[in-house]
Amino acid sequence: MLPWLPEQPVTFPPVSQALRDPDGLLAAGGDLTPDWLLAAYRRGIFPWYSDGQPILWWSPNPRMVLFLDELRISRSLAKRLRNGAFQVTYNRAFDAVVEACAAPREGQPGTWITHEMHRAYSALHDLGYARSVEVWREDRLVGGLYGVAMGPVFFGESMFSRERDASKVALVHLGRAMQASNGHLIDCQMHTRHLANLGARDIARSEFIGYLEKDLTTPSSPGGIYPLPDWPLPNDASLAETPSAIS
Repeated sequence: MLPWLPEQPVTFPPVSQALRDPDGLLAAGGDLTPDWLLAAYRRGIFPWYSDGQPILWWSPNPRMVLFLDELRISRSLAKRLRNGAFQVTYNRAFDAVVEACAAPREGQPGTWITHEMHRAYSALHDLGYARSVEVWREDRLVGGLYGVAMGPVFFGESMFSRERDASKVALVHLGRAMQASNGHLIDCQMHTRHLANLGARDIARSEFIGYLEKDLTTPSSPGGIYPLPDWPLPNDASLAETPSAIS
């Protein structure tokens, strides 16, 4: 039987109890408040469900992660970074990035980024935890990504491209920003060829949980206060006003 979580208290079963089929399904129910989301990410758990379903919580095994020192930039991507005429900002257009990620994609009938999910991550953004990277051509948003930042870890949620390689450009800039401030890894959740081409790889769930236990401290209050990283600062006004050109 899949465990059903009440709205209170905020508690999850051990991730070792997650199902093998479907891979990583751990529990249903609970809530999408910041307390729930931060507690979930701290334990290697994330929400993923569609309209009409209850909130479903997942912790797949294996887990795809990108260690920052393993970021792989192909020759074609390096050329795009140098000559793509893109501009990159952080946290300038968080809601627009989420909306773009939620837009229907070819071959997919719907989206898991429901209105409820959007509101939940916007609340985390207001607290400084959920962050976005935006890629622009002039004043047009052409790519980006968003996720949750805690300590030296970024939990990636979704990315999109309206031009070739725009989401890859966003990921490279995120990696650079994290490396400059002692970031460690980007959680990619599940295996995709797109991310594997950038150097992401599968590791055992137990290994991933070990990194979280090492990198993230226990919250200092019942409200779920976790360490915020300093890459880059949330809602950085200078970046928002003057997009940084890709070098």
